Order: sequence, then structure tokens, then C-alpha cells
Amino acid sequence: MKVLIAHNAYGKYSGEEAVVDRIAAILAAHGDEVCRYERTTAGVRESLRGKVRSFFAGIYSPDGVRGMREALEREQPDVVNVHNVFPFISPAALAECKKAGVPVIMTVHNFRLICPTGLFMRGGLPCEECLERHSEWGCLQHNCEGNWLKSLAYTLRSVHARRTRAFLDNVDVFSCITDFQRQKLIAAGIPEGKIAVNPNFLDATTEPEYKVGYYVAYCGRLSFEKGFDLLLEVARKHPDIPFKFAGALREGSIDEMPGNIALMGHISGQEYEDFVRNARFIVMPSRCYEGFPMAILEAAAQGKPTIGPDHGGFSEIIGKGGNAIGRLFKPNDINDLEQQVVRLWNAPEEEITTLGHAAFEKLTTQYSSEQFYNRFRSIVSRATHEKCQKK
Repeated sequence: MKVLIAHNAYGKYSGEEAVVDRIAAILAAHGDEVCRYERTTAGVRESLRGKVRSFFAGIYSPDGVRGMREALEREQPDVVNVHNVFPFISPAALAECKKAGVPVIMTVHNFRLICPTGLFMRGGLPCEECLERHSEWGCLQHNCEGNWLKSLAYTLRSVHARRTRAFLDNVDVFSCITDFQRQKLIAAGIPEGKIAVNPNFLDATTEPEYKVGYYVAYCGRLSFEKGFDLLLEVARKHPDIPFKFAGALREGSIDEMPGNIALMGHISGQEYEDFVRNARFIVMPSRCYEGFPMAILEAAAQGKPTIGPDHGGFSEIIGKGGNAIGRLFKPNDINDLEQQVVRLWNAPEEEITTLGHAAFEKLTTQYSSEQFYNRFRSIVSRATHEKCQKK
């Protein structure tokens, strides 16, 4: 099978780009031929000319359409796996796949198909106004990007894509990363039969030792929407519990840092693995839905449970009851967050290791690369069938 991966890279290497690269590697490891059609936003928006180009290209990019056509003619793929098309590929390029008779699978990393910013977030909190009103103009009305020109650009490109049915008519299967995401696409009017779920994945090299760690870990950038300040307040109220925060501070500084918090900054590789391995559990107190928080799987690979908000993808990944691999708290409720953190910190070691075992088992049975690849092949068959049915 030959797969053309189409992706417009962001200004900085992101988690989405990492997933795109991992998908390419997994496909190649299974003997599939992988080729790419890529554009990038890096270095473009620093100039006025680049900003103007981005503004119009997101609506319709002649270069993006031509580039897709040339890639299809040159590579002759069996299937196209589309990721991000904004701004320099543009949704219009997907029509070239339809003309060429090549099925399209769109990996849906975020909520951009139904929310101009892609985040379902306004002011750091969940916002579904555009979905509820079936209109993207709320992005401009509320200036969701904090920049009127950018909010206008995001609004116009989303409105144009919806009205021209660029995604709906040219994508054969929308591959979501969570069932939560799938439900939102259905609510937006995308036919249920065109939607599949194939979560992100992570392979664990060895089974962990399940040692109970000696601090509470936070993983992620230190920003309002990530809710790090909520955990900061929990730490202030419980000076007897040690906390370590791994992530870059987005802006400003933290006043009166409690003595029981250690800021590790941005860490990666072996240092990050050791950071998670030595934690008792990790906490992700996000105010927003997020997409598919990979930190949960990274914790599971080390046999560590996760505390997260009971919304978005967190609910299904962490789970509840006997199948839980951590604990859920009421979103944006600092009191419930505090209760869950303190309760799990003081829980018997057996309870923590049991959750750790459950986390590792869920990772290996539901979120491995092998499961991902098998689901991907099934989605390809489904997309090919859809394409044949339309002929």
C-alpha cells in the first residue's frame, strides 16, 4: 500500500507533528510505502507579506491545490492521509484527490472542522458556541485568537470550507482520536458512517517496576488553559506534599513559589522518562478539553496513574470505576482537584500500584502501535469501499 501523507506543518514543531512522524514511521515499519506532500508555516507570519499570504491561502491556496495535484500525479498513491491543511494546502486541495479517484482519510487531531481555532476554548475555558450555533462567526465576535485580523482569517476560512463542503464532500473517512471528538463531529452534522476512531499510540519497551514515587508530577506547559495554577494552589495548601512541575512557563512569573514545588522547566528524553518514573502519579488539571493528552500514555508506560478533569478525551482515556487508570475530578473545581490529589497521595501503595498496572495494561492492549496500524488498515478498507460506492 502506498500512502501519501499531506500536512501543513506549524510554525514550531508540535505534538501533532510528532504524531504525523510516528504514523509515517509505523506505516513504513509494516512495509507500506510512505510519501509526503508538505507545506510549512514556519517563518512566514513574521512579515506583513507572509501574514497576507496566510490570510488568503487558508481560504483558497492555488499553490496548495497545484502541489496536491502534482503529488498525486507523481506518487500515484493508493490512499491519502490528510492531517492539517491550513493555511498553505487549503481545503480546496482535497478536491484534487476526488478528481484522481484516490480515497482520503483525514486524521482529526483537534476540533478545527467545527471550531475556527481548533481548540473548543475561549478565555482558557471550554467553548462550544460555534458548534451549538452551527456558525463560526463567534470566533470573530469574541476575538478568540486575541488578534482581530487572525480571528477574521480563521473565521473566513472555516466558513468558506463549510459552505463549499470541501471537507464533507472530499474526505471519505474522518479518523478521530477520541470518541468524544467523534460525538462532536456527529453533532456538527458529519454523517456517523463517515467517522471512525483511531486513538494516538505509544509503545512501551519494557514493563515498569511499579515503584511508588515520592512526588506529585505535573506535565505540560505552565499556562492558564492547562490549569497549572489550580495545582499550584493545591500545593500551597499542602506543604507536606512535594510537587514537581515539568514544562515551560508561557509568560510572566510565579509569585511566592511554595517551597514544596520544584520547577523543572522543559525536559525531554531520558530525563523526562526518569521524571515520570519517580513520580507517585501525574496530574493534568486542564481547563480545556485538549485532544488526546499523550502525557497520560507516557505515564502509563511507566506504570503511573493520572488525575485529570472529567471532560473531553480525559474521561474515556482515564476511565471510571474498576477500569480506571487514575482519578477524575470535576473540571475547573479546585476543591475536587485538591480532594483527589490528597486522597491518592495518602492512598495505600497497593492502590497506587494497582492503578499503575491497569494503566500499563490499557496502554499495551488499546494504545499500542500494532492496534493503531490494524485500525488504520481497517479504515483504509472502509475509505476504499466508500470511494467505490460513489463511482
